[in-house]
Amino acid sequence: MQTSIRLFNTILVLATGLVFVPAGQAEELSRAAMLSASCEGCHGTDGRSPGAIPPIAGKSAEYLRETLEGFRSGDTEATVMDRHMKGYSEEEIRLIAEYFSRQSEQQEASP
Repeated sequence: MQTSIRLFNTILVLATGLVFVPAGQAEELSRAAMLSASCEGCHGTDGRSPGAIPPIAGKSAEYLRETLEGFRSGDTEATVMDRHMKGYSEEEIRLIAEYFSRQSEQQEASP
């Protein structure tokens, strides 16, 4: 019975083309994406702003982290970003910065 369950699971994985990500890494990716979702309302999908709000996709993680930390501490003047950043921990700001640094500055073409 155990063998047939393993065989079924193996076939299922191969048939669907699933790729497994180590549990810790998958958790970090989904948490980063979740935290970054609120930024997309102003900065555009995946940080590619179509308007007057600055795009943040593809900027270096260090630049984004330092900028967001500056908003949070009040060292960088802002209209609303200082208020937004007060709600995030250093770890959450790091995750957001890393997420947007991995996004392409250009909209990817549809297949």
